[in-house]
Amino acid sequence: MNFSEHIIKLKNSLPASVKLIAVSKYIDSDLVRVAYEAGIRDFGENKVQEAQRKKSELSDLTDVKWHLIGHLQSNKIKPALETFDFIHSIHSLELAQKVNRIAGELKKKPKLLLQVKLAEDSSKSGFSPTELFGAIEELDELENSDFIGLMTILPEGARGERAFTLFAELASLKEQINQLPKAYKQIKLAELSMGMSSDYLEAIKSGATLIRLGKILFSNTFEGKNTKSID
Repeated sequence: MNFSEHIIKLKNSLPASVKLIAVSKYIDSDLVRVAYEAGIRDFGENKVQEAQRKKSELSDLTDVKWHLIGHLQSNKIKPALETFDFIHSIHSLELAQKVNRIAGELKKKPKLLLQVKLAEDSSKSGFSPTELFGAIEELDELENSDFIGLMTILPEGARGERAFTLFAELASLKEQINQLPKAYKQIKLAELSMGMSSDYLEAIKSGATLIRLGKILFSNTFEGKNTKSID
């Protein structure tokens, strides 16, 4: 089975309700193009500068959507808003407020996902569920932002039933927010961005609508890379 056939097979194995984001952060533009020809339209990058380069090199692929799935630094907000169609990593109220201010200056209303940290892990950022509930009112005041869903990255080593349980917690959190009695203007949580190569099946069972796959798609291209850091 060649590379294109592998991607097509994996993509066709997913439920219609799940969108595949190909994590292309270590992939050259020519391979992104091959994935595009195999039917992928959504690509995830961790770094703004790398995404800018690929977006320029692939500018003829006008229906591609670019997703920022890595940590967003405050000094990268403006170029991130100019580059990405979706930002999955809004990890604090302070960051959301900064993004909203700069989005207003750029006359944009970006599609944003709120990153939630469901278990203690010093290497991960995100709202705790309690912090997120406490920030809802202020988030809804950010008129230049379109909060479309929640995102999570599991702590290192969470697999199997533990992964399923944590993903189910995120799905429950989304429903709890959507069922709050107030009609929110900027917060309409439809998406659950969760699941990577090692745990996407558990994520799908828990209600994921966006899965972020890198290693399982591009495994033959990672010679000499540190695959521990690849989704």
